[in-house]
Amino acid sequence: MTASVANELSTGTWAIDPVHSSIGFSVRHLVVSKVRGTFKAFSGAIVVAEDGTPSVTAEIAVDSLDTGNEQRDAHVKSADFFDVEKYPTATFVSTGLRADGGDYVLDGDFTLKGVTKPIALKLEFNGRNPGMGHGEVAGFEASVVLNRKDFGIDIDMPLETGGAVVGDKVTITLEIEALRQA
Repeated sequence: MTASVANELSTGTWAIDPVHSSIGFSVRHLVVSKVRGTFKAFSGAIVVAEDGTPSVTAEIAVDSLDTGNEQRDAHVKSADFFDVEKYPTATFVSTGLRADGGDYVLDGDFTLKGVTKPIALKLEFNGRNPGMGHGEVAGFEASVVLNRKDFGIDIDMPLETGGAVVGDKVTITLEIEALRQA
């Protein structure tokens, strides 16, 4: 992390608290609206080395996808989209952090459906708090827009009027609270 964030986080491991964090996504549907969903099961950590250098790792259980519609969820989990039986997890491993005005960009390698690509998450550091008796917490918000076809999710369902049933661009939004480990 850059000096500003590194100075705010104590050396050691900060575990993502899934109870106080969320991973959501949205994608165009029928050109005119968006379908939104979340992943209910995920884990990860931020490790800050003695020299202040951070590393971030995360894993998402892709089969924990929830859009609020069981039929749609089953289709998205199928081989047409995520193929969760063959590729049950998505992973992120950071490769660097850089300043971007008052915020940051977290670079890393994202693997989904067996395909690994570099991505750049827009990152906002929300600060640190002593917590409520369970240790220090730190908060982050991050987002990235991915092209689903870059990750082998290339189902095409064109509409007669133009466009497609499902858009190519998927926005991933993360609200993360990390707990300093003793």
